[in-house]
Amino acid sequence: MKKFWGFLASLVIVSGLIAGYFLFVDPAHSKNRTLYVMQFIRNPEAHADWKIQAGTRCGSAPFTFPTTGMVGYLWNDSFQIGHRHQGIDIFGGTEPGSTPVYAAYDGYLTRLAAWKSSVIIRIPSDPLHPGTQIWTYYTHMATPDGSSLIAANFPAGTSEEFVKAGTFLGFMGDYSGDPDSPVGVHLHFSIVKDDGKGGFTNELQISNTYDPSPYLGLPLNATSSPSLPILCTVPKSTLIP
Repeated sequence: MKKFWGFLASLVIVSGLIAGYFLFVDPAHSKNRTLYVMQFIRNPEAHADWKIQAGTRCGSAPFTFPTTGMVGYLWNDSFQIGHRHQGIDIFGGTEPGSTPVYAAYDGYLTRLAAWKSSVIIRIPSDPLHPGTQIWTYYTHMATPDGSSLIAANFPAGTSEEFVKAGTFLGFMGDYSGDPDSPVGVHLHFSIVKDDGKGGFTNELQISNTYDPSPYLGLPLNATSSPSLPILCTVPKSTLIP
């Protein structure tokens, strides 16, 4: 019995040290955002005012908001040692296949043959840095078992299909690659750097992505620890009814 209590005490101490370490390496306080995300998912109707509507343009930002939902996790959030979040996660508070996703800006859409839940759109000239090519990436558009929720007119293997801002791309899903580990119904949206050869870089590395804040006119950089819910604070227009 003494050994058991000794083991339990050690486990509590180790757990506390781990928790403290993550608080230290996580200046963005992503755990605080998790509280908001859980509140929203559990009762989205009570927090409808936390949502940004699809097609919303905040002030003079060049991109429109790609879906309807609550901004939960931010660019540069930290979830594990050595990993920084490369985009933003927008939670719909709905079932998979219910919340539409739209193109945030004009460009050329590609869906690689193996992509069940993702599309990427090439923007030949960055509206904030003319002459620089960038890419917008949309993912988790599939059910946990990998059934795609991407629009039927963008089948696997689609390449360089021109789409205008506001084009319907598919629906939010909760695909993670593991049917037993759904990630919650949301859209992961990121802005990816060009590789200098006309292709896109690896989105899994934050150094290959841009802070989406100026593109969407919202405080989306976790480093500045913006308060949730994140909403437009300047005059806005809506592209999608």
